Amino acid sequence: MTATVFVHGIRLSHTMWNPVAALVGGRTAAPDLPGHGERRAEPFTVDGAVNAIVTAIDAVGGRAVLVGHSLGGYLAIATAGRHPDRVAALVAGGCTVQPQGLFLATFRLVARLAAGRPELADRLSARGFRRALPGPVADAMTAGGVRCAVMPEVVSELAALDAVAHLRRYPGPALLFNGARDPFRTEERRFLLAAADGRLVTVPRRGHIGVMAETATLAGLVRAQIAAA
Repeated sequence: MTATVFVHGIRLSHTMWNPVAALVGGRTAAPDLPGHGERRAEPFTVDGAVNAIVTAIDAVGGRAVLVGHSLGGYLAIATAGRHPDRVAALVAGGCTVQPQGLFLATFRLVARLAAGRPELADRLSARGFRRALPGPVADAMTAGGVRCAVMPEVVSELAALDAVAHLRRYPGPALLFNGARDPFRTEERRFLLAAADGRLVTVPRRGHIGVMAETATLAGLVRAQIAAA
């Protein structure tokens, strides 16, 4: 069975994926990205994040199915584009819009406000997870810590990342998933067309964070990509 590497979202840590990883089983790894979790003291860069993901892939045998959501989805795509030989298959969710224009300006504003009062933003984030997600899933989202202070760095790095170009460079199977109510899905068809072997799944009635409540559905998508790898 091909190993799986899970990549967490902005301000979170590797624990985010614990409920899904437990259902998938097999060999798994989930690194903390620079500026997050146990690496919170490090500056965030896309290059540093991709290096962390590649190190995790090497730890499980040098080739893996790569799974990410939100920031983790963008970075999974970037890793697949830069290191296609390391990525047996791709599962990326909540990341099918290229941050630019009004979307990027709004994203930058939210990040700047969160970083301006990081402790308050961390508490509000944790409260939002508890409201949007079942208890065990919300607990996993915050177990490794929440760090909103890193958000401006992340947004600046994502603004310079051409995820569509990276997806075009990846020849393997790519599964894109979005909650039906996710604002990060507005360019999903463009992303799908960029994939050499792509599939798009829409999770009904779920938003950007709420999609993580569907642990059985997400685990099923990952297992399908493991089978396709």
